[in-house]
Amino acid sequence: MSERIVCKPTPWFLLRAAAMLLMFGIFAALFYKDGRWGYREKNLSFYIWKSVERAVAEFGDARDRMSPAEWKEYAAQQRVFVGEVDMDTLPEGTAEDMRWPELLGDHEAMEAGLSHPRRELFDRYRDETGLKKDAPEQPYSAKKIFEQWVVFWICLVLFLGTLFVLLRTLSRKIVLDGGTLEPAGGRPVELKDLVRLDLRRWQGKGLAFAWAADGSGGERKIRIDGLTYGGFRAEDDQPAERLMKGVKAGFSGELIDYEELEEKSSESGQNGA
Repeated sequence: MSERIVCKPTPWFLLRAAAMLLMFGIFAALFYKDGRWGYREKNLSFYIWKSVERAVAEFGDARDRMSPAEWKEYAAQQRVFVGEVDMDTLPEGTAEDMRWPELLGDHEAMEAGLSHPRRELFDRYRDETGLKKDAPEQPYSAKKIFEQWVVFWICLVLFLGTLFVLLRTLSRKIVLDGGTLEPAGGRPVELKDLVRLDLRRWQGKGLAFAWAADGSGGERKIRIDGLTYGGFRAEDDQPAERLMKGVKAGFSGELIDYEELEEKSSESGQNGA
């Protein structure tokens, strides 16, 4: 009685699928974060920093003619967003008439910040308010934020597609039981019913195809993927190779292989000579 050979998903396939899941998952999370919060928080940081720059410039001109109380009153009336600003590119809940941070109305803080406004004023404000993002060189447009969402959805689809393939493959196997071949995800077929076997990609890619009559005048194509199922590891006694030897032993149809093609080509050449 012939040996029953079972080829399950290989560690090579599982590792590759897990790596792809991790990669697409990380990318999806990063692009979601940037589209949902990241770029908006960076935009807010940009406008806060511009307010700091403006406050420093105006304080330098006004400190000799304004008392601390007058400067504080003046600063409290100034708005962060000057000119046309797309509020949809800012964090949800950001007020359109947002005023300068109270720190910019502090006369002593402004004096200390004249020489190092980013460190003494902007970074101090970020620490006090928990503003996570540093200011970019330019604000991100609505188009740029939309692009993050597009790439997020692409990565999410790839993640879900990879997960589907992984789960489907985990539930499958290739089995050779005597004269019966059970392909991955297909109906069992008797080896004697196979009419053609293509092994041209078996040596290089571990991939073979077989055809059997489907009972309605046509042919059914069967895929045998040795790299995904069984594998060729010597320490495992090469399950895929043993399965293929068993298939060939019970097969009597047309064999398509590079060696077979070379022999036919050589015979044709000799006959032509």
